[in-house]
Amino acid sequence: MSANEFVDYYDLLQLSSNADTETIERIFRHLAKKLHPDHSDQTNNAQFIKIVEAYEVLSNPETRACYDARYQDYWNRKWKLVSVASDMSEIGDDKNARERILSLLYVQRRRSMKSPGLGEVEISRLLNTPLELVDFHLWYIRTKGWVERLDTGHLAITALGVDQVEQSRSLSPEKLIEVHDLPHDAAEGWQASEEDLWAVNE
Repeated sequence: MSANEFVDYYDLLQLSSNADTETIERIFRHLAKKLHPDHSDQTNNAQFIKIVEAYEVLSNPETRACYDARYQDYWNRKWKLVSVASDMSEIGDDKNARERILSLLYVQRRRSMKSPGLGEVEISRLLNTPLELVDFHLWYIRTKGWVERLDTGHLAITALGVDQVEQSRSLSPEKLIEVHDLPHDAAEGWQASEEDLWAVNE
């Protein structure tokens, strides 16, 4: 098992995470006999190697204890995904966040056609949004064709993106960008004046 990939050994061996050592050994012997390369085609060879690896980890109390800690963390993160997916308000917040990013890039291009783009870190900082969420939103709006990557590496709004911003604004007259307090030096360096930013109503 690599450091970057978690394998559910209990699922692999078709076991409960509470299975005792005797059960683990019995199930392993059954699967090993069924999947052994001498008794099956080559397709199952990789699966046989995996169940041997799983057995070696789960049959040893020390390695199993270490694995169980990772197993619990893995499923905690999975259940958190379910919780977030069930929270429709967060999905609505994502839509608003994408509109704010597009509005920011709209203003930047309108203010400076010679330097129409912004970097991901700049966008994250200006909108007070975690970079990993900004990456997700940028993936979406780039896939839609609303944003493009410039030769400079910055991101800039496209003509389709401009249409999207103006359509959203016509449907919803509220301001689209919430202006956050910035450090003095950052505020001076920001190219779009505060009057040009459309702020979101809380």
